[in-house]
Amino acid sequence: MDIEKLILNRILKHKEVRVADIVKATGFSRAYINRFFQELRNKGKIILLGQANKTRYVLAKKQVVLMAKKQILRFHRILQNKNLSEDIILDDIKKNTGIFLHLPKNVANILDYAFTEMLNNAIEHSRSKIIQVTIKKDKETVSFDVIDKGIGIFNNIIRKRKLKNELEAIQDLTKGKQTTMPKKHTGEGIFFTSKTGDMLVIQSSKKKLIFNNILNDIFIKDVKNTKGTKVSFVINLMSKRNLVSIFKEYSEDMFGFGKTNVIVKLYKMDTAFISRSQARRILSGLEKFQRIVLDFRNVETVGQAFADEVFRVWKKKHPQIKIEYINCNENIKFMINRALEIL
Repeated sequence: MDIEKLILNRILKHKEVRVADIVKATGFSRAYINRFFQELRNKGKIILLGQANKTRYVLAKKQVVLMAKKQILRFHRILQNKNLSEDIILDDIKKNTGIFLHLPKNVANILDYAFTEMLNNAIEHSRSKIIQVTIKKDKETVSFDVIDKGIGIFNNIIRKRKLKNELEAIQDLTKGKQTTMPKKHTGEGIFFTSKTGDMLVIQSSKKKLIFNNILNDIFIKDVKNTKGTKVSFVINLMSKRNLVSIFKEYSEDMFGFGKTNVIVKLYKMDTAFISRSQARRILSGLEKFQRIVLDFRNVETVGQAFADEVFRVWKKKHPQIKIEYINCNENIKFMINRALEIL
């Protein structure tokens, strides 16, 4: 029996073939049949697409491969976190699925950046032995999940930065340029990823941090205790966001990440008045930037001590750094102006 001819004829008739089809047709073992498929691949006559129980072989012709890839719009894999490279996984997705086919260039660039940044975080920070990745495209969006079973992002920040709780870790995370591995990372990955898509969700321990760019807001929710970290990202296929424009918006020059937006309401925990100690937490680590924008959206008022700490005490220590403020009501403006007058 000419097994290779049987395989090629089956592909010509059905556009694709699986190993199981030939095993069933011949009665030979899977291991034996696999040898013929491998030989045809080595000869460049067929190509393997898909993964796990959805793998199939098609003719090694460009148009045939494209048609087959268009039907593969979901990629799921459980990865061993040993010598793992995010670039290789991304190449695998592009090579074996149609997820990146015909994506607008700006969306493809954002997806490329966000996926590799979030997978790299899991690889290098989580200490998890396995990492699960899922990426899929539908008629309106493309999205991905990166899940690990490691130490947990908020717990890692608490330990490395000597913080008190998950809320302080979230506050630290949202600033940008904060990293638990300064020799290997700039701390920009999550910050920029949170600006690029429609939504970025980070769930770990008992908190879920939601960056919602449709509503232009950040939310924190209590959840059941989560072991490790789950990162979810989604972007609309018609998104007009542009990666280069986002980089430029938060860079004071073409070489560096020099601007950050700080959502003040995230620091409003136990008291109605944001205090001097809370001001210090907000300002911790911000000496790395050239420009800081404090967003007072949905904050009713701040204490005199807060305004004094930010706009007089800290500014006096860092005169080269520009501090701006937005979304202030008249009560907050009064406190800020008072502090500026003293300065």
